[in-house]
Amino acid sequence: MEDVYVVGVGMTPFGRMLDKDIKTMTKEAVNAALADAGLETTALEAAYFANASQGHMEKQHMVRGQIALRSMGIGQIPVVNVENACASGSSALNLAVNFLKAGDGDIALAVGAEKMFSRDRELMFGSFDSAWDISRKDEIGERLMQLGEGIDPPPGTTSDKPYSVFMDVYAAFSRYHMARFGTTQRQIAAVAAKNHQHSVENPLSQFRTPYSIDEVLGAPPITYPLTLPMCSPVSDGAAAVVVATAAGLKRYGIDRSRAIRVLASVVQTGSDRDPSDVENHCTARAARRAYEKAGVGPGDISVAEVHDATAMGEIIQIENLGLCAFGDGGAISERGETTIGGRVPVNPSGGLESKGHPVGATGLAQVHELVAQLRHEAGARQVDGARIAIAENGGGLHGIEEAVACVTILSK
Repeated sequence: MEDVYVVGVGMTPFGRMLDKDIKTMTKEAVNAALADAGLETTALEAAYFANASQGHMEKQHMVRGQIALRSMGIGQIPVVNVENACASGSSALNLAVNFLKAGDGDIALAVGAEKMFSRDRELMFGSFDSAWDISRKDEIGERLMQLGEGIDPPPGTTSDKPYSVFMDVYAAFSRYHMARFGTTQRQIAAVAAKNHQHSVENPLSQFRTPYSIDEVLGAPPITYPLTLPMCSPVSDGAAAVVVATAAGLKRYGIDRSRAIRVLASVVQTGSDRDPSDVENHCTARAARRAYEKAGVGPGDISVAEVHDATAMGEIIQIENLGLCAFGDGGAISERGETTIGGRVPVNPSGGLESKGHPVGATGLAQVHELVAQLRHEAGARQVDGARIAIAENGGGLHGIEEAVACVTILSK
């Protein structure tokens, strides 16, 4: 199978885009990615469109990609709609990569777009309600709460304002980690403070205000141990990635020095496991598969983007990726090892907590950041000597872990 390269990336700013619709944001991201690659729309041989919420928010349940892409003149090629919860974007990239590896073409597009923010908060937060088994939601909720036994939330640490059900999920994960490994709320806050500091240098980030650890701890509570800056916001935005084979690079005269090789792209679903069996978390399994395909290991990673829907998510995922031992994620974060300039910088973009989380675009935005890092084009947030990068993007919930995990490894 042929090598595949990322040759173009583009994204909109993330945030509350009340003046932009799905079509507008899709066009902006795709045109930016094509311009980055030096290509016209006519070069595209397939497109994979990631979106999770448009059916809920706008009642556009079908043919979303065909509609969004045709509005900007892209047609007469295969267009596949991808819904894989918060992992939709990286799942779309996986399909685009495999389209090229199968020999079906030389240039393909993965694009994700979401219009999620609404002044109707019930509608907005309701977009997350079907990202788990709704037929068993009471049973699942009870099991999740059991994960946190032994850690009692202090009085006044749960918000009386509406928020996503997944914040309760991450709070349960947090309390389990605290009970088993001794992780502290301050260590979780250290992750959030680090990511908000990173985002100051990201002009596309939804939030660019720095926080200290104490400011994170003193912020309004969401649900213990999570406070507001520890949690990703609801966001609008789009991101796009153009991939090519070596033949595609040659045919279109693409600058090979800026082409980033895809060493591995893995999609993994979970399994029924005991919570204590952390080594077989679906992301840990995906990471092992990805490292094997890429021919590298955790010690080779220069920089990572991980799915920090909350700060606790980052701690769990850096452990799953093997960037530290299980149980050590909080401690290495508090020591500064995951900060730009540290041993293995994580989320130099600001992560979901600060950059934003427009669900279908999130995984592709991670790739956007890592490509900039590997090209050494990230400016003030550049990781010195970045050579091999990893992205982890999870989606939904099944049992006690994500319903799907995607791991992508890239190299200069």
